Amino acid sequence: MFKKLIGSKEFYKRIIAITIPILIQNVITHFVSLIDNIMVGQVGTEQMSGVAIVNQLIFVFNLAIFGGTAGAGIFTAQYFGKNDNKGVRDTFRAKIIIVSAITIFTALLFYFFCEPLISLFLHEGEEGLDLAKTLAHGKSYIYIMMLQLPAFAFAQVYASTLRETGKTVLPMISGIVAVIVNVTLNYVLIFGHFGAPALGIEGAAIATVIARYSELFVVAYFTHKQKDVNLFIEDAYKSFKVPTPLVKDIFKKGAPLMINELLWSLGMTTQLQCYSVRGLEVVSAFNISSTVSNLFFCAFFAFGTSISIIIGQHLGAGNIEKAKDENAMIIAFVVVICALIGVVMALLAPIIPEAYNTIPTVKKLACEFLLVCAILMPFISFAHCTYFTLRTGGNTITTFVFDSGFMWCICIPLAYVLSRFTSMHILMLYTIIQSLEVVKCAIGYIYLKKGKWAKNLVENI
Repeated sequence: MFKKLIGSKEFYKRIIAITIPILIQNVITHFVSLIDNIMVGQVGTEQMSGVAIVNQLIFVFNLAIFGGTAGAGIFTAQYFGKNDNKGVRDTFRAKIIIVSAITIFTALLFYFFCEPLISLFLHEGEEGLDLAKTLAHGKSYIYIMMLQLPAFAFAQVYASTLRETGKTVLPMISGIVAVIVNVTLNYVLIFGHFGAPALGIEGAAIATVIARYSELFVVAYFTHKQKDVNLFIEDAYKSFKVPTPLVKDIFKKGAPLMINELLWSLGMTTQLQCYSVRGLEVVSAFNISSTVSNLFFCAFFAFGTSISIIIGQHLGAGNIEKAKDENAMIIAFVVVICALIGVVMALLAPIIPEAYNTIPTVKKLACEFLLVCAILMPFISFAHCTYFTLRTGGNTITTFVFDSGFMWCICIPLAYVLSRFTSMHILMLYTIIQSLEVVKCAIGYIYLKKGKWAKNLVENI
């Protein structure tokens, strides 16, 4: 059994060649997010909390965009494996339409309902933090951040399509450009260096907006410039007509996936809302721990994308058994790597929160949250890879049940009951909810073992 989980040197070279550019982009992006987070944390706890709450709301939008592009992206990877450039172009157009609708809806929601949304997370804790001040900072931040929504959405359309066709370098470069712009402008605008006014969190928002448009410019400009390589982009905007059979298939396979991403992100936000009942300091601690842990989670984020690319192309080419075998090897490889990364994360957990200018209670909680994530790292990575495997094979209903179904039927009710009807300490509450990943892994293993996920979706299109 163990021999089946070990691939050849050529196999690992191919996996690493595809994954490294994605990993580099993710690491740089999340490392800069950590630096940004620390910069904002220097301004004050209320400001950091306001930004954290808004970023959690924007996280829902981001995941909706990922879900919208991923639904069509299932077909992009398989069309590319079939050498069907027209099919890839049609999925690109479908993505444009989907993200445009999501962006318009989100902008209207944030504009008219930002105050009640932010207020959901404002609860008095033991430290007596100023809730009204936090709300004011959150509102000023979200109004500026709304401007970056279209840029993020369209950048993801280009980047996801390029990755699904095996081109991971350009999205990496555009991401690097974005983070360099972001961290530079953060330094200038938050603290008022080089003669610029000190704008605090508003400066951080402005920097993010400019960085997002920089990313979109780079990825779009060079995609169109290299039409001989990116054949799908030729006449991509000539019309927005998508073949009716493909629309039906994207809706059939993609709608559950997009709804899943939306419900999952809403579930994560609802979990934070449950944790926030224990006080505003919990929101700040969660903000620190999630920003730091996302940096370490980059490994399985990147490998999840690689699963979509490699396994999707095998399925599109009709190599079903090869897809199953290589998928098992990739997941085994990821779990081992993430177990080692978890050890590093645990060692750094007491150190990183000290970089923040916040109260000791927040630092202590952030450290404890990070230790929990470090211990559970192998289980989280296995569940993540299982999700991408099910999605790549087009098993979006199963993916829905496995991901957001598990979240809303098990995690959320338990978090709600424990937060509202017990006096359980936040660390114990957080540990119990996070440990449910072990149960999720057992369910995921059963799904993978059955092998029904491995399907060619474009054979008859």
